[in-house]
Amino acid sequence: MEERSFDRSGQHASVIGLGTWQLGADWGDVDDKAAQAVLEAAAEAGVTFFDTADVYGDGRSEETIAAFLRGRPDLRVMVATKMGRRVDQLPENYVLDNFRAWNDRSRRNLGVDVIDLVQLHCPPTPVYSTDEVFDALDTLVAEERIKAYGVSVETCAEALTAIARPGVASVQIILNPFRMKPLREVLPAAREAGVGIIARVPLASGLLSGKYTRDTVFAANDHRTFNRHGEAFDQGETFSGVDFTTGVEAAAEFAALAPEGCTPAQLALRWIVQQPGVTTVIPGARSPEQARANAEAARLPELSDATLGAITELYERRIKDQVESRW
Repeated sequence: MEERSFDRSGQHASVIGLGTWQLGADWGDVDDKAAQAVLEAAAEAGVTFFDTADVYGDGRSEETIAAFLRGRPDLRVMVATKMGRRVDQLPENYVLDNFRAWNDRSRRNLGVDVIDLVQLHCPPTPVYSTDEVFDALDTLVAEERIKAYGVSVETCAEALTAIARPGVASVQIILNPFRMKPLREVLPAAREAGVGIIARVPLASGLLSGKYTRDTVFAANDHRTFNRHGEAFDQGETFSGVDFTTGVEAAAEFAALAPEGCTPAQLALRWIVQQPGVTTVIPGARSPEQARANAEAARLPELSDATLGAITELYERRIKDQVESRW
């Protein structure tokens, strides 16, 4: 599979990675055997970038990745984790002593001495403008606890603030055919600065798979049930912030744009891969079949100008007004 670089850190990742939130929590139940099968299928398909976080299952996702990689010492995979969401979301909690403690826990969970990439996990907005925060992250690099650091953001404004920080190697941001605002300023700024872009929520929490109807019911422990209106965390993380009914209707139109031999989910991933400045996109997968199908999107032909134009028209007509003012 094609690999792209995080220019500031010199690291590389497969253009389609694997998001592992679903292997920890908040997407219904995924047992350990199924989780290991997903990781195996992704690796066999050429995925070399796994994204996780210390809060996914309170460390379960990190531990699951560690168990998988222990049995495959020759497998080359870049593992990125995130920190900061296990405490109250107050700027004063983002200090060096806490960073060290959080990092120690993640290194234990992952079974490594040095973590490839650590990202602040959508912290309070003032954190991005605090010099001491980035001095502390530089200290983690100097202490050889982490190879590089980045941020995960909710808004384009947060992304642009982070990109201006010289030590930031990556910005993780929601980007998909239902969330196009980052194309205008964030991706161009990241390209110019050499900052890698990690595109998350690429299928709008599954909407862009085209499999849901207005009557679809999700498990009670699935964030698509309990966070539709931002009850637990930022609303934009669930269905990209799009109203479910609107999203289902727009997703049906989106599915009709898929070229022959391309599923709607693959169409969404192929669209993201084609955006200049994207380093890797991190769809989740709950089965080996999903992991393999996601990876296959990297090998599909480029989308035509006509298809790209139709996707943009759909976004501007059905989605833009719902999301752009907030994120």
